[in-house]
Amino acid sequence: MVNGLVRCLWLSLTRRYHSKPYQRERTWDHLSWVGADSLPIVSIISGCTGIILALQAAMQLEKVGALSYVANLVGFSLVTELGPLLTSLILAGRAGAAFTAEIATMKISEEIDALSVMGIDPIRFLIWPKCIAMLIMAPLLALWADFVGIMAGGIFSATALGLSGKVYFEQTATFLRVSDVMSGLVKSAAFGMAITLISCAQGLMAREGAADVGRRTTMAVVQSIFIMILLDLFFTALNYILR
Repeated sequence: MVNGLVRCLWLSLTRRYHSKPYQRERTWDHLSWVGADSLPIVSIISGCTGIILALQAAMQLEKVGALSYVANLVGFSLVTELGPLLTSLILAGRAGAAFTAEIATMKISEEIDALSVMGIDPIRFLIWPKCIAMLIMAPLLALWADFVGIMAGGIFSATALGLSGKVYFEQTATFLRVSDVMSGLVKSAAFGMAITLISCAQGLMAREGAADVGRRTTMAVVQSIFIMILLDLFFTALNYILR
């Protein structure tokens, strides 16, 4: 696992990327599939998360007469933590699993060896478009999740909790800093790259026939989630130290 992951990371970061028509087409296909096709489920989950955060915050803050601070808690929690993390969890289960299954199937059926015989670099052909798509779309989806979650929390607070919508959004804009947003975007980009490299590395290590595709896919998702939690801990601790 370690050797495959290091090889994917090294080749992806050190080889020059000469864009060719078929590579551009594959990159656009991945951008569309990872990004646009993930919007519905990301929107639904982030909207529900925003409402849950608003409700949970209201239950506690109402006890101390600080109901207006619901906006602070919802906005900060989504932008710095839950937006990037939940979005990346969705991508791990959706895109990461698909990446592993695709590459593992090609590996077992010797299609990757055929690409090498044809003079096409498998790493550049298969992994580069996925890395680019995830590196671009993971932060954009996290930003969209932040927006939808904050909007859903604001609408819920205005209709169910009796808070002024204007005050809610003004307080959110005042409390959140640009560094908070950037912190979430950096997290999501790191999560996206981790998902891609782990998924592709697991796919390249498939050896034992069709049954190994399922095992590699499961391992890719589990390991991606584990690495994301560790990265989240690292970035959160770093942000706390440097604040």
